[in-house]
Amino acid sequence: MLIDRKGRVQTVIVGESGSLYIPELPRGRTSAERLRGLRLLHTHLTPDVLSQEDLMDMLFLRLDAVAALTVNPSGEPVQWQGAHLLPRSANGLPYHIDEARPWDRTEAHISATAEALEEELTRSTNGAHNADKTPRTLLVSVSTHPRALQEQNLDELAELARTAGLTVAGRMVQRVAQVNPRFILGRGKIAELEVLALQGYADMLVFDGELSPAQLHNLSDITERKVIDRTQLILDIFAQHAVSRAGKLQVELAQLRYTQPRLAGKNRAMDRLMGGIGGRGPGETKLETDRRKVRERMARIGKELEQLRRQRAFTRARRARAGIPLAALVGYTNAGKSTLLNTLTRSDVLTEDKLFATLDPTTRRLRFPAEREIILADTVGFIRNLPEELMDAFRATLEEMEAADLFIHVADAAHPDLVQQLEAVETILTDMKLDRVPRLLVLNKWDALTPDAQTNLTEAFPQAVYISARNGDGCKALLQKLEQRLLSGHPGLNMHTALSPTEIASGVN
Repeated sequence: MLIDRKGRVQTVIVGESGSLYIPELPRGRTSAERLRGLRLLHTHLTPDVLSQEDLMDMLFLRLDAVAALTVNPSGEPVQWQGAHLLPRSANGLPYHIDEARPWDRTEAHISATAEALEEELTRSTNGAHNADKTPRTLLVSVSTHPRALQEQNLDELAELARTAGLTVAGRMVQRVAQVNPRFILGRGKIAELEVLALQGYADMLVFDGELSPAQLHNLSDITERKVIDRTQLILDIFAQHAVSRAGKLQVELAQLRYTQPRLAGKNRAMDRLMGGIGGRGPGETKLETDRRKVRERMARIGKELEQLRRQRAFTRARRARAGIPLAALVGYTNAGKSTLLNTLTRSDVLTEDKLFATLDPTTRRLRFPAEREIILADTVGFIRNLPEELMDAFRATLEEMEAADLFIHVADAAHPDLVQQLEAVETILTDMKLDRVPRLLVLNKWDALTPDAQTNLTEAFPQAVYISARNGDGCKALLQKLEQRLLSGHPGLNMHTALSPTEIASGVN
């Protein structure tokens, strides 16, 4: 029986001798500091009292308490045992288990305990929220990659979370031989994750990588917390930063492409009607209607983006007839491209110490002393494993790169993962079939390096330009390089100057 705090029976459940299926419960009271308002009392037909599965159900469903009543072979009550959650505990367990007692000794005050526990959770959560005023999340990495690489990827995921307006309350890393295709994590690890979320007052789980529709659906079923993956997080950041009409359309298109195969997991009540006897009817019709609406909306957005592509193509053709060269700033996100654009052209493009602070493309004219000029284009930053939905949706934006005469590859020289970021950018350019466009490597944030680090990078990348875009150091040398490459008919303009990943790694090593 599920009993509320006034002692009223809300649900009666009939199970089997070894298992009990708890139906879907209302979500009205679920939050980081509130319990369900329900306690579960059930019978065990064996002498065993509370099991680990009982405790996990209490944890995942955030029940006020769980109690097991044992009965003898004649069906007579023998003893009972109860447990309730804890905000913090000395032994690290998120729950307290009472001693087993005779069935007629029921001095427990479950409702009062639950209310006191909620008050404690509220005080703790308010203390955590008062410090940052942002939603709290746990970061999770489950992969076959080495743990050091997983930690490195989670560091980047933490930056993405910060950009999205989240506070990281903790992280979990698990290296596996093979990823669980159903839940990505094993049941035991999911329970451990739920404990971490409870202790960190986190109401969201963010997984590194991309979850399949089945994994996302199953995880949402087993935990009461919001579950998203890295792709959803990046899409949310793009949605926050899109300003222009084109940017907003492209973000919406990317979100629809991501959502379309996951529609079946959006509505649990609808999912229960899908497939098998009784599965044909309103549930299936509603799902197909939702999918059709998504397809129609995607088609309309595609037509609008095609019109924007034609407009951009006309602008590029007019620029080409005028003989004005185009240099595109490319590079990993937060490498300082927009700051460099502002410094070189005296513009005021938004710059922040966040990933994907600038989303919409920006072009500015850059005039040289010899009364010659070039077009300098700032493009959206790249990131490792750029989601396919974003690659396809942002073709209209990235078409500016296809017309470029030169790529100015801006990299954060002070970043500990400089080599991996250079490799990621080169990989994306190759995937976009833009690897034949000549590059000019610019190592930014040079002033943040120690003299020894500067020496090492100078030896590794002798053809690079070393600058500090924020204070303008090295920009004069960069302008001389641009004038030489784009305006003086330099023979190296038509040469492929990109470094391969092997050359990058061997150069730094």
